[in-house]
Amino acid sequence: QVQLVESGGGWVQAGGSLRLSCAASGRTFRNYAMGWFRQAPGKEREFVVAISRSGDSTYYADSVKGRFTASRDNAKNTAYLQMNSLKPEDTAVYYCAANRVYLRNVYDYWGQGTQVTVSS
Repeated sequence: QVQLVESGGGWVQAGGSLRLSCAASGRTFRNYAMGWFRQAPGKEREFVVAISRSGDSTYYADSVKGRFTASRDNAKNTAYLQMNSLKPEDTAVYYCAANRVYLRNVYDYWGQGTQVTVSS
């Protein structure tokens, strides 16, 4: 069992930056690949990025490539999402998720989400 808690969301003007954190419980964090997703009001949940267990490999959605950077610190049981050059269309609730298999479509555990609002 893995429990995930996101933090770091908030309000920012377009062009600004935020860093999201995803703190995981337990000692098995390093056994899971991690993903970040987002869901805007009235829209379906959207994949943002996946990061491998070691953090050596990442896979980004085209919409965030070059602006967002995923990382992780397995010693701290924490995953991060650095978001730069934010746009109003990045406004959404952001979720982190844990996956036993890197890039598998089904994730095993989800956090509760953190709101990111980008104003124009």
